[in-house]
Amino acid sequence: MKTYAIYLAKRLLQFVLVVFIGINLTYVISHATPIDPVEQTISALTSFGNTSPEAIETMRESLRELYGMSGTPVEQYLSFWSRIVVGDFGPSLSAFPTPVSELILRALPWTIGLLVVATVLAWLLGNLLGGLAGYYRKNRLLKAMGLIAMGLHPMPYYVVAFVLLVVFGFMWPVLPISGGSGIGVDRGFSFDFVYSVFLHSLLPALSLVLVGLGGWFLGMRALVSNIVTEDYVVYAELGGVDRRRILGSYVMRNALVPQVTGLAMSLGAIFTGAIITEEVFGYPGIGSLLVDAVHAGDYSLVLGITSVSIVAVSLAVLVIDLLYPLLDPRVQVE
Repeated sequence: MKTYAIYLAKRLLQFVLVVFIGINLTYVISHATPIDPVEQTISALTSFGNTSPEAIETMRESLRELYGMSGTPVEQYLSFWSRIVVGDFGPSLSAFPTPVSELILRALPWTIGLLVVATVLAWLLGNLLGGLAGYYRKNRLLKAMGLIAMGLHPMPYYVVAFVLLVVFGFMWPVLPISGGSGIGVDRGFSFDFVYSVFLHSLLPALSLVLVGLGGWFLGMRALVSNIVTEDYVVYAELGGVDRRRILGSYVMRNALVPQVTGLAMSLGAIFTGAIITEEVFGYPGIGSLLVDAVHAGDYSLVLGITSVSIVAVSLAVLVIDLLYPLLDPRVQVE
């Protein structure tokens, strides 16, 4: 118990350090860009009429105070962290005066619902099928699945997404190809809305699952192929232990340990898939919101999305790390 407490303390310290460094890098990079969000906003507001210099200067001071850009660099930095701690990223430039946190809270459930489910589903299916293929190496169906996995694994997300979009959106138009739900469907916990969200998420999720499944399949098959040659597995088979028990208790459980680490690493790249997939299918998640913010030069929104992404990914990896000792007790004594 004491050893696990030390392990927990180390992982929590790593989590805080990663979040701190990541958000600091985001702050430095965003402030190093040549775009001045205050001047950009003033230019947009004054482009449709004449405004007195006094009014422009007053507006400039108000906006700098509003976006935490007034004072010395140290004061700006301290103001930034004081807002980050309470989740206040200020108002959005492109959707003024809507707060950045409100825009992120609207988009975040769409991304979590799509990408987390797709990633976990690909992990489960890939490991299950890969484990079976590694243990039952002469099965023709599983061999065919291996060939398909080898073909899908190197393909980028957007290629599979475009293929699915053309097939199911134009050649055989049976699924919606854009948006998160149907137009005119009232948002709420009703069957019509849930069913509409399910239909609109099928193609984006399928593109992520197909690409992700190939990597998990090949990795698990290779791990199981090595484990089945170990002495304890051979001894169990010679001893007449049920093959399903050998597969589940001896082979799959040991092979899953490195795959859990891989799951944590894949969660770290989850927002990369969000940007590509959500743009292709017009899905109303964090990825689409980030692209729109970059195009609009929305400094506050980009900073807010990046910070939330760093915290979310680091938290997901932390949870995986804390569950890791349950699969591999040796971690507790390291």
